[in-house]
Amino acid sequence: MKERTILYTGAAGGLGLDTTLLLLERGATVIAVDNDPAKVARLTEMAEGKGPGQLVVSTSDLSDLTRFRATLHGLIAEHGGFDIVINNAAIYPSKAFDDFSIEEHQLVQRINVDAGIVAVQVALPGMRARGFGRIINISSITISGGWANLYPYVASKGALVGLTRAWAREFGPAGVTVNAIAPGAFPTDAEKIHPDPESYNRMVLDAQAVKRRGGAADIAHAIAFFAAEEAGFITGQTLHVNGGWIMA
Repeated sequence: MKERTILYTGAAGGLGLDTTLLLLERGATVIAVDNDPAKVARLTEMAEGKGPGQLVVSTSDLSDLTRFRATLHGLIAEHGGFDIVINNAAIYPSKAFDDFSIEEHQLVQRINVDAGIVAVQVALPGMRARGFGRIINISSITISGGWANLYPYVASKGALVGLTRAWAREFGPAGVTVNAIAPGAFPTDAEKIHPDPESYNRMVLDAQAVKRRGGAADIAHAIAFFAAEEAGFITGQTLHVNGGWIMA
């Protein structure tokens, strides 16, 4: 990953942290976009000595798309273009469909989907000019069905799969690949919204073919695979990293 610059949204979160550290170990410059102060502090601490890569933290608010676009242009001016974009940041409010307002729905789409569109719009001209690019969208096992009370989140993660396919077709001639990763159930902050974590943990293990809980490193290595030079003939795909829960 030497000489690669990676834009990574949600880079300090439960699934982002390990990936960021792995990419730094492989020599990348990682532009880590995250606005959770505690998580950013932990990432900054853990990134010490993880070179030869370089960590750059941006505390952008992804709900403000105009400001986010301006921030990205500033980062490009300072660090050069983005070779790889990882759209990972997401919010996941949970309640019954009837209780969501259209404004709440739109906020989820703005952060989970529209911010990723802005990131790709800003990054794509440089990728085309270099004849190389990797776009990786983080979807979710929830698009495969079976999750109530999360409809805006599920809709947003389905949208990312649609964008993956559309972008892969359109950007392929320029040497830009676009793929998605759909993580299964991982013990992160998102899981804490479940009212009975113990029964949820049993349910996950019963559903999976692999009888252990997934870890952030499982996602990190999948992302690193899609980001690599060697994955240049793979595009438009969704990789399900879920221990065999959903087999697609």
